Amino acid sequence: MTHLQVQIDSYLEYCRCQKRLDSKTLKAYRTDLAQFSSQIPPVDASNITPAILENFIACLHQAYKPRTAKRKIASLKAFFHYLEYREQIEKNPFSRLRIKFREPSTLPKTIPLSAVESFLRVIYKQHRNGKTDYQRKSALRDAAVIETLFSTGMRISELCSLNTGDVNTEDGNILINGKGSKERRIQIGNSDVIYLLNKYKAHFLPEIQQCNHFFVSMAGRALTDQSVRRMINKYTALAAIELHITPHMFRHTFATCLLEADVDIRYIQKMLGHSSINITEIYTHVAMSKQTDILATKHPSKNFHI
Repeated sequence: MTHLQVQIDSYLEYCRCQKRLDSKTLKAYRTDLAQFSSQIPPVDASNITPAILENFIACLHQAYKPRTAKRKIASLKAFFHYLEYREQIEKNPFSRLRIKFREPSTLPKTIPLSAVESFLRVIYKQHRNGKTDYQRKSALRDAAVIETLFSTGMRISELCSLNTGDVNTEDGNILINGKGSKERRIQIGNSDVIYLLNKYKAHFLPEIQQCNHFFVSMAGRALTDQSVRRMINKYTALAAIELHITPHMFRHTFATCLLEADVDIRYIQKMLGHSSINITEIYTHVAMSKQTDILATKHPSKNFHI
């Protein structure tokens, strides 16, 4: 094992124990730093120069989209900042680099409300008309999951990590553990959704108690990201929706609908758990494109004959 690899392992342990980063972030750091150490000459960290970094970054830009390259560079910057903080290097090679590149702006993909309605209609039909108790019970859980995603705008990872005590079905609010261990509480405003969650909880109480997670599999294990994605693919096909729907698109649709309903963007920021208003402002571009479409097709001047 090289000295650089020892330093990387020490840094990852620091991130796990001191910074208390989650497993997904640690996995990304480990992957990014392993890629760096394998693609540069076999030198000690103190001998890594700005030129070596520039060559590596150039390779990243050739191999990855700007967003991915930016993330990998951020992982590397954090590592060298740690080495500097621990006085394992005299000078941080990043301090002499000026890295600027423009990320193409991609608007959040939303789901047409007619598609959301069709999607939910198929789930409820499956719940009512399922041939077996297993199918009806499973569809009840699926309806509760999708209604929660759409009613709260929470991330799929936040939904899957909900514990039993996080969901208060009597008061209709949910405690969400977001990114960076930041907590936020969101109120469910739809009484039908609260009724559905109570019904789900009553039917799945043994499974919920078995693993102490609110959303569970039929076997009594915590629901996973992949199981929710498979669930969404299943009902997208059953509803004959041609759009590829992801869990995050329910979050985008939630935010965009609120913005189009003139809800203050700062309220939306708090509900989504964004650390900065700048992140939430991307939804204003979605709302603006909707506004452009409305004015182009609905404005009365379109029918003038002058």
